[in-house]
Amino acid sequence: MTTSGPNKSSFIEIFTYLLPGIRREWPRLGFASFCLVAGVVLRLVEPWPLQVVLDCVIGNIPIEGTASSMAGWLTSVTGMRVGSSLLALCAIGLVLIAIVRSFADYFRTITFTTIGNHVLSDVRAQLFRHLQSLSLDFHQRSRGGDLTVRLTGDVNMLKDVAISAALPLVSSAMLLLGMVVVMMWLNWQLGLILLATFPLFAFLSYRSSRKIHLSARKQRKREGAMAASVAESLASVRSLQAHGADQMVADSFEVHNNKNHHESAKTSRLTAGLERSVDVQIAIATAAILWFGSQMVLEGKLTAGELVIYLAYLKRGFRPLQDFAKYLGRLSKAAAAGERIAEIFRERPTVVDEPSAVSAPVFRGEIRLENLCFAYQRSSSSVETPSGRSPQRAVLNRLNLTIPAGSRVAIVGPSGIGKSTLLTLLLRLREPVEGRIWIDDRDIRNWTLQSYREQFAVILQENSLFAASVRDNIALTAPRASIDEVIAAAKVACADDFIRALPDGYDTQIGERGVDLSQGQGQRIAIARAALKRPSVLLLDEPTSNLDAESRSRVMTALQHVALGRTTLIVTHDMDLARACDQILFLGSDHIVEFGSHNELVSRNGGYAGLVAPTETLPSHSHPRERITT
Repeated sequence: MTTSGPNKSSFIEIFTYLLPGIRREWPRLGFASFCLVAGVVLRLVEPWPLQVVLDCVIGNIPIEGTASSMAGWLTSVTGMRVGSSLLALCAIGLVLIAIVRSFADYFRTITFTTIGNHVLSDVRAQLFRHLQSLSLDFHQRSRGGDLTVRLTGDVNMLKDVAISAALPLVSSAMLLLGMVVVMMWLNWQLGLILLATFPLFAFLSYRSSRKIHLSARKQRKREGAMAASVAESLASVRSLQAHGADQMVADSFEVHNNKNHHESAKTSRLTAGLERSVDVQIAIATAAILWFGSQMVLEGKLTAGELVIYLAYLKRGFRPLQDFAKYLGRLSKAAAAGERIAEIFRERPTVVDEPSAVSAPVFRGEIRLENLCFAYQRSSSSVETPSGRSPQRAVLNRLNLTIPAGSRVAIVGPSGIGKSTLLTLLLRLREPVEGRIWIDDRDIRNWTLQSYREQFAVILQENSLFAASVRDNIALTAPRASIDEVIAAAKVACADDFIRALPDGYDTQIGERGVDLSQGQGQRIAIARAALKRPSVLLLDEPTSNLDAESRSRVMTALQHVALGRTTLIVTHDMDLARACDQILFLGSDHIVEFGSHNELVSRNGGYAGLVAPTETLPSHSHPRERITT
């Protein structure tokens, strides 16, 4: 992306996303455009009564045409002198023009504001849907706070600037064009003096706009980084306070905040400098026209009224240039915001429906892995392989396995070996590098993503609980479920008793991330969510980790109820939970794979036997354990 000025391709991209909403608003847009043109025409007419007063009332120059007839009629009705009648007509005309113009401007502003709100609200919704559709690898390399700023702050910046700056500039530009035409028609010599100032303005604006846009882009980028840091810090505030690192984080935030302030001040200085340059330019042009225009009046080539109109047009005609200088900083910020939004729209999900994909039927649940391979890109490494690709960290290598429908399989092994990665591949949150996954003897790529994932329920070590009622949290994946169905699911998950003991029972509002509940209670709500969904396949990732003995016992009982009759895969370091499963899949270092029952694997005296032997320690691994997110 270039850094020398606004990215034109980004503007075109953003406009393509605005266009559908604009098309839906065409009746309002037509009315607003009519009001815009009416306001411009009335502004062009507004100075003319002043010329009539100066030339015909004060200067005694005879008047002809419609104005003369109306003045004669008013004189006959009121008995006033012709000059007084003409003066009254001009005064009434000024008031009427102002009233009609005010109505036109009012409806133009209101209508354009409504259009802007509707269109950019559609863009925000479209952007959110697009973010939701992007694959797991994108979200893992992105910072949540920055994405939030793009979704809210950058879209708001576009909306506010479009309404408060861009639309007024369009009106002013039309007014400028109309006034230049009228001024050239009134006196082409003075018109040429006016036109001679435009190249200088264009040069100053071009030179300043590049610097302002670059500064505004840096500022928006810093604001996104600051928001990401704030989100991460607040999410980890308990850990930071416990380690005494809160002051260090606050100091780091202050440094970034000061840099952002410096960039904002730089943008303001550049904008203010351009505004003052334009003011000086306008003063020089006004002085030149006043000088030469006065000479023409003295020579009889121009009337005093025409000179006053000329100066009035000049003052109003230069207003668009003043507005452009005034709003350039905000327009540059909007351009930077548009580029950041376009960057998100430019992203494409790596996991998509195949062209021939159809809706999935209800699965029996037999899973077959065929030569399954997966490797993570080392995106942070600057070293490249001879092929030019970034080095990869392989976690699965030609894994072949068949899991019968309805069986329970524990997945065990050292941390970072690919256990949770296998679940992400089953959910099609990632695609394998090689190999295929079959369910009920059909390649999972035959099914649409939505219908396929609806067959799964996932329970993690730390499940997503939201600031909503207990009922809404359980019914997250089944929003149309009745209260009776929610209660039945809670009973299956052994959660009904503690939920009824809460202040408002199932209507109790819980805090963000479930902070009002214990970890064991949160797990049982997640299990109830899975039970309500009635999945064909149940995926569990460390469901009993970090639980006390009592909570662990209740969670295991709930899991047994939910897993009954369903194909269940459990990633765990809990050997008691693994022994309770029908089969165990052991993933070891150097791509060692063992599969069988607990007794079978122990009798082989392989990697699994070493894992469960009381005298052996858990194998270590240099990479942190992966987590799946949904």
